[in-house]
Amino acid sequence: MIKGVKICGVSNIETLKYIINHPYPPQFIGFITNFKKSKRFVEFNTLEKLTGLKNNKISFVSVLVNPDDKILEKIKNLNFDYYQLYDVTPEKTKLIKEKYKIKIISALTINNKKDVDKYKKYQAISDIILFDGKGYEKSFGFDHKLLSNVPNTIKKMLAGNIKYNDRLEKFSKITDIIDISGSLETVGKKDISKINVLLKNVSKIKNEN
Repeated sequence: MIKGVKICGVSNIETLKYIINHPYPPQFIGFITNFKKSKRFVEFNTLEKLTGLKNNKISFVSVLVNPDDKILEKIKNLNFDYYQLYDVTPEKTKLIKEKYKIKIISALTINNKKDVDKYKKYQAISDIILFDGKGYEKSFGFDHKLLSNVPNTIKKMLAGNIKYNDRLEKFSKITDIIDISGSLETVGKKDISKINVLLKNVSKIKNEN
């Protein structure tokens, strides 16, 4: 059952204010913190301003790809609720969680069942497991049937080429949380009209449940 949505790749104040003040705000907002190859990457000074607009009903997520100690120390006092970690071993994930007293979303990029089964190494450490397509910011899709054997006891987040105007209820047996970024953009920038459609659709599904 879909219980929430994460809007990822927010990079400016105007978009963030719109999302925070929406009648049906998302449960999570993600900020690209250290992956400079992404067009959604946020410089530290801007990140400080964005996370300063905290709404306690929304969890702020720092999206990190194989973060080193330097970036982890730099962001440790920012207003994040979760670190979303790509390419981080279970051992390092545990160290980060314990050192920074932060909730963890472990992101697994999926191409086959072997990739899916990696969740077993993270389930005791992570608060949420994100199953994403390969390609990071390019948001490639994958066969969602690969998740059919992941138990319901795992809190699951799903990303990878999901469209803002999809019939989101079709994901209800697969995941708890939908994670969308690129589909919410027009000419490379977040489009509030698309965000509005998404948030209304998610609210409708939750009310029906």
